[in-house]
Amino acid sequence: MTNNKIVARFSDGRVLKGVTHDFAPNKPSFHLFMNSGVPSNEPIEINISDLKAVFFVKDYGGNSAYNERKDFLSEDKSYGKKVKIVFSDGEILAGTSMGIDLNRPGLFLAPADPQSNNSRIFVVSSAVKEIQQL
Repeated sequence: MTNNKIVARFSDGRVLKGVTHDFAPNKPSFHLFMNSGVPSNEPIEINISDLKAVFFVKDYGGNSAYNERKDFLSEDKSYGKKVKIVFSDGEILAGTSMGIDLNRPGLFLAPADPQSNNSRIFVVSSAVKEIQQL
């Protein structure tokens, strides 16, 4: 079983960090084992409907000084449709997605910036204000 490092961002602004091994885009919930430095036997059940996005991260700390780019360079190799996503709270993400259907619970986005701390992002459809194809 693969442990995915994630940062779960809720629509109400809360943020939880931990690992999951049962996330699936078509399931209404998944379990999060908190990143407290000590293995937890008790996972927290997270409902997708409560979230803005699930960030699959390389490192929990990231680099707060790094300014992730929100555009594509001509030399970038990308697969899927290039999109800009505007969340209801005004946050903007840019990346590529293999499928865009806001009638589904969400969509996966690969960040436009290959140096991003995010390896991929599951964007929850109900938290999206607008999607622009680039």
